[in-house]
Amino acid sequence: MRLLYVMDPMCGWCYGFQPELEQFLEKYPAAQVDWIMGGLAPDSNQPMDESLQQTISSYWHQIEEKTQVTFNHDFWKLNTPYRSTYPACRAVIAAERLKPNSAQQMAKAIQSAYYLEAKNPSLEETLIGCASSLGLDEKEFIQVFKSEETEQRFQQHLSITHQLQIQGFPALLYINDNNQAYPLALGYNNLAGLEQQLKAIDEIL
Repeated sequence: MRLLYVMDPMCGWCYGFQPELEQFLEKYPAAQVDWIMGGLAPDSNQPMDESLQQTISSYWHQIEEKTQVTFNHDFWKLNTPYRSTYPACRAVIAAERLKPNSAQQMAKAIQSAYYLEAKNPSLEETLIGCASSLGLDEKEFIQVFKSEETEQRFQQHLSITHQLQIQGFPALLYINDNNQAYPLALGYNNLAGLEQQLKAIDEIL
């Protein structure tokens, strides 16, 4: 089974979806998953305005109510938030280049740093710490993270996201032998919903 997972490490709903995705993948250990960084918010060094901070922090409460995850709401007191998720996306791509099949680990490390430890993943130092937690060499990671090749790969990820007409994250797609995509999740879905979608796709195919 081949799956395409379009996400952003700084997407709260992707964080909420993570436990459901892990349970689903445990049931299908042979599944090949391509992690695609969809890119929520471009590079910016402008602090997030107050109204956007309030909007996003309110989403965190909604996600907690609907999913199994919890958030460290102190993030908003301890940090200067930036609406900039592209660095976190590049960090996942860089980790995958240095350590194949580590995209999930790196995305999860960034989610943990952000949502549980109240660290700011728009900052390089946070992303370097996440890479280090995976056993990656910091200097090597920085070099790959800032490389032109990583940027090119990220642009490819954004292009795939655009071609698939993905409007929001998370998006989990089943890819058949003819490279046709069938959605298992467009937005948050739980394990039962994923199973139901997979069964419906199986019946179609």
